Amino acid sequence: MIFEPRAADLDPVDVENALLRAALGDYSDEAAILLLITSGHWLPQLQHTGLITLDGDVDGEGMWAHVAWPGLDAAVRVGTITGSSSDRWVLGAAASIADGHLIDLGDLAAGLDRHALTLVLAAIAHAAGSHEPRSITHALDGLPPPGQRLPPLVTWPIDE
Repeated sequence: MIFEPRAADLDPVDVENALLRAALGDYSDEAAILLLITSGHWLPQLQHTGLITLDGDVDGEGMWAHVAWPGLDAAVRVGTITGSSSDRWVLGAAASIADGHLIDLGDLAAGLDRHALTLVLAAIAHAAGSHEPRSITHALDGLPPPGQRLPPLVTWPIDE
C-alpha cells in the first residue's frame, strides 16, 4: 500500500516551498504565506496538526501545499495550536488576507507588537501589489516608457 505524503512528514523548508509554489501569482495568498513564514511561529504548528494539506506535484516543479484556513479558528479555540496574543493576531491577519476572515483592524493594530505590526503591514502592502509597481513617466509623445522599479511600500523585515 502506498501512502500519500503528509506535511508533517516533510522538512519545514519543503513545506514553505510547497506553500509558496501553490500561492505564486496570487498576491493575497503569497502575502498570507509570507506572513506565516516570516513570523516564524505558526508554520511548525500548522504542519504538525494537519492544518497544511499537500496537493502533490501539480505542475512538475515540486509539491504544492495549502493552509486549511477555515479550520484555524477552531484549532486556536480548543488549543490545538497556541501562541501569544500578538501571534494570534498575526494568524488572524493571514487568514483575513488569504481567505477573507473578518478581522477588526482597530483590535488588530492594538494587539500587535512592533515586529508583528511590521510583518502585517508588509503583508498588506504585498497583497496590494506594492512590490510590483513601476514609476510612470511620459515621453514627449505622451506614451509611458518602461519606468524604473519602485521599492515596495513596506518591505519584509530581514532577520539578522
